[in-house]
Amino acid sequence: MQLGDGMMDVLPKADDVVIATDKFTKYVLHPKNSNGKHFAFERALGYTLENHNALIENIRTNIKNFPAKMQINKGHGVRYSVEMELLGSNGRRANVMTAWMDDKDTGTMRLISAYVKKRKGENDD
Repeated sequence: MQLGDGMMDVLPKADDVVIATDKFTKYVLHPKNSNGKHFAFERALGYTLENHNALIENIRTNIKNFPAKMQINKGHGVRYSVEMELLGSNGRRANVMTAWMDDKDTGTMRLISAYVKKRKGENDD
C-alpha cells in the first residue's frame, strides 16, 4: 500500500527477497572491503563474518515490519530503501539502512546495500 511521498507500508516482494551471502562475506562484514561497515555491525549489533547468516536472517525476518521508500530507477530496476531497527546477537538495538532493487531483468527483489545508521547525537568513539 502506498503511503505518499514514495513511502509504502512494506517492501514489494518482501516474502521473496534475495539476500546474497557474498554481499556480507565479501563486502558488508569483510574487514578489508567494507569501508568500515564491518566495524559498525560488530560494535552495534555483534555481527561479524563468523555469524553473518544470523544477520541475513535478522534482515529477512524483519523486512516486513518496517516501511519501504521508493527511490529511483537507474535503468536496472526500481530501488527502495528500508530503515529497520534490529536486535543484534549482542542484545543491543541499532538502526540498519537497507537498499533493495527490483531487478528488471530477473524480476527479483534483491539486497544491494546494508549499513548501520548512526543515531542522532551518536559519535564515532
